[in-house]
Amino acid sequence: MVLKQLEQALSAVNQVVLGKEHQVRMALACLLARGHLLLEDLPGMGKTTLSHALAQVLGLSYQRIQFTSDLLPGDILGTSVFERDSSSFVFHSGPVFTELLLADEINRATPKSQSALLEAMEERQVSVDGTTRSLPEPFFVIATQNPASQSGTFSLPESQLDRFLMRLSLGYPDSRAEHALLGGSGGRQQAIRPEAMLNKQQLLAAQQQVATVTASDALIGYVLRLVDATRNHPQLTYGLSPRGSLALLAAARAWAFLAARDYVIPEDVQAVATAVISHRLGHALHAGRGHSAEALVRAILDEVPAL
Repeated sequence: MVLKQLEQALSAVNQVVLGKEHQVRMALACLLARGHLLLEDLPGMGKTTLSHALAQVLGLSYQRIQFTSDLLPGDILGTSVFERDSSSFVFHSGPVFTELLLADEINRATPKSQSALLEAMEERQVSVDGTTRSLPEPFFVIATQNPASQSGTFSLPESQLDRFLMRLSLGYPDSRAEHALLGGSGGRQQAIRPEAMLNKQQLLAAQQQVATVTASDALIGYVLRLVDATRNHPQLTYGLSPRGSLALLAAARAWAFLAARDYVIPEDVQAVATAVISHRLGHALHAGRGHSAEALVRAILDEVPAL
């Protein structure tokens, strides 16, 4: 029953974000795996529209933070304000206390503000003024960033990139999708009040079901061979961490779940591998080799046997 509702949610989002069915399904898989999503693309590609549409169809509370160079950690997490009537400090929660948080243009903020999300994304809690406060469940961060080559950007460090389960790029729409967009058949106006396809409890139940999807010893062996290939690759200064291997398996479980299977097959791992691995190895590439992290991951997938 939940799968049917999730498919309806995917269909509703695809009516808003035209021609990006694969990326939309990947974004939902990322959420079901209890991860966070990094969307890297040029401005105007529909990154914000996608995040807002997902929040609407999944019935999640939604907050958006516009990251700028003068953004402070307190603008994200919240701050304690002295109130004269009670003669005490009262905590005013920041926009991070939501179920789906859009961190828009995250790489335009300084590293100090970027790092304010580290604890929230990993521990699903924030510590302010010596007090730890839990975040809502589910808690899903979609961060967008412009290419590092654009002016006014601060590259995300490896520790921050590793908090994202997946990195996706929407890219330009094909001519048919853009024709429909210009004709008024899709876009932000349709994402204002779409019908919620499921509630928070159903989404949490789906996340729990994803965690129980079976991964056989043979499948885990395949994942370990892929991980080992990154750790011993001559073009990489370091390979995938244990957290990265856990992320790869979690994403594969979510992809299998969306395919209505209760077990993972190698094709599930292959479907999510580039989105899960490439941003974790981008900084590890030896300079001057002329290969992108995505191309290297695809080459590893071609070289490592599934069985």
